[in-house]
Amino acid sequence: MWLRVAGRRHITDNGQVTDLPRRAVFRTAKLATLPLGFAGRTALGVGKRVGGKPAEAVAAEVQLRTAEHMFRVLGELKGGAMKVGQAMSVFEAAIPEELAAPYRASLSKLQDAAPALPADRVHAVLAEQIGPRWRQRFIEFDDAHAAAASIGQVHRAVWRDGRPVAVKIQYPGAGPALRSDLAQIGRMMRIVGPLSPGVDMAPLVDELQNRMSEELDYRREARSQRAFGKAFTGDDDFMVPDVVLASDEVLVTEWVDGTPVRDIIESGQQPERDRAGLLLARLLFSGPAHARLLHADPHPGNFRLLDDGRLAILDFGAVDRLPRGLPRPIGELARLAIAGDAEGVRNGLRREGFVRDSVTIDAEELLGYLVPLLEPLRHEEFTFERAWLRAEALRLADLRKATTGMKLNLPPSYLLIHRVTLGVMGVLCQLGSTAPFRAECERLLPGFADPG
Repeated sequence: MWLRVAGRRHITDNGQVTDLPRRAVFRTAKLATLPLGFAGRTALGVGKRVGGKPAEAVAAEVQLRTAEHMFRVLGELKGGAMKVGQAMSVFEAAIPEELAAPYRASLSKLQDAAPALPADRVHAVLAEQIGPRWRQRFIEFDDAHAAAASIGQVHRAVWRDGRPVAVKIQYPGAGPALRSDLAQIGRMMRIVGPLSPGVDMAPLVDELQNRMSEELDYRREARSQRAFGKAFTGDDDFMVPDVVLASDEVLVTEWVDGTPVRDIIESGQQPERDRAGLLLARLLFSGPAHARLLHADPHPGNFRLLDDGRLAILDFGAVDRLPRGLPRPIGELARLAIAGDAEGVRNGLRREGFVRDSVTIDAEELLGYLVPLLEPLRHEEFTFERAWLRAEALRLADLRKATTGMKLNLPPSYLLIHRVTLGVMGVLCQLGSTAPFRAECERLLPGFADPG
């Protein structure tokens, strides 16, 4: 029973203190400061230009302050707001270079950093989740967090059997905060629905909200991690840490060292970039093929490149279950598009729900719209570069071609597959990876190499 409220904290009848989840109106107001803040800084910039300050210097200052404001707001809110920031960070490579530079550092911070939970709150969560004698389970426990993210933070510790472990602790109030943010994001997405007449927005919003809400369930995450671990036991390419303990809001797993992919993006040598990129692409196909699971959160903070060349996978909160693996039509339609079969592509997309029955679309225009996205699969070896992704982003945003894209629908069953594929491509462009990506599709993507 709640006894009283102190500031933004609840105090229970046993003296336990827990953070009061911020109300939806507060979080909405904070999110609203992003466009308002940008407008204010732009107005200030106009004033400075009138006052004689060079336009280039003013623009750079506005961009830098906007990036810092965005990081601060999204980081402070955690929850769904920060999830959006993390998703944005994956697509940083698509932003034109003159705009990307001031945002890059702030967006990269959102990949695995956020304001931390104090030690007393950490102890309270551990006592609630794994018992008042929780310290007896550890030989050592570091009160200073090793990483902090959207709905939880990670601490280093040594388990009672001597194993180094990572202890992930969910923020008190993370559930209500995440659901509040997703509700706000859902309303925003529904508003833009009329701008995309070919897309049925309602099921997409529902699917996105359901999938992101699953990340609150640490027991579910533990089951996914164990399933991946079983599928990749002894694998030459991937390493999955063992799960040691799981409760509703605490997850203890084997600690993994190695080089974070984020660090490779910033300063890695080309062989590291190529290896990390190849393995991220391979994971996109191998998870569904071997574990019947899709790792659905490809931001660089979730991966480490080990000294033996394997890729360690650290976070399984976002996982899609694919009992039959990746849908065969993905490979089939890619093969038909590369072969130039416009009618076959249009018919296949209509069968899968990407083109709704009520929509009329020219087959050749549709093929011309899609084929450039498949350029990495047209060559034995391909280099993912920021310039290529920026060019594609500009092409898809071209108003002269927008009518074709607006006629396409995204079936809910393909939502995560689509989002993860684009996310992986964004990270590969940040890495600048060169590898035989076509061969990976021929080997692991159903329907791509085998017409039957």
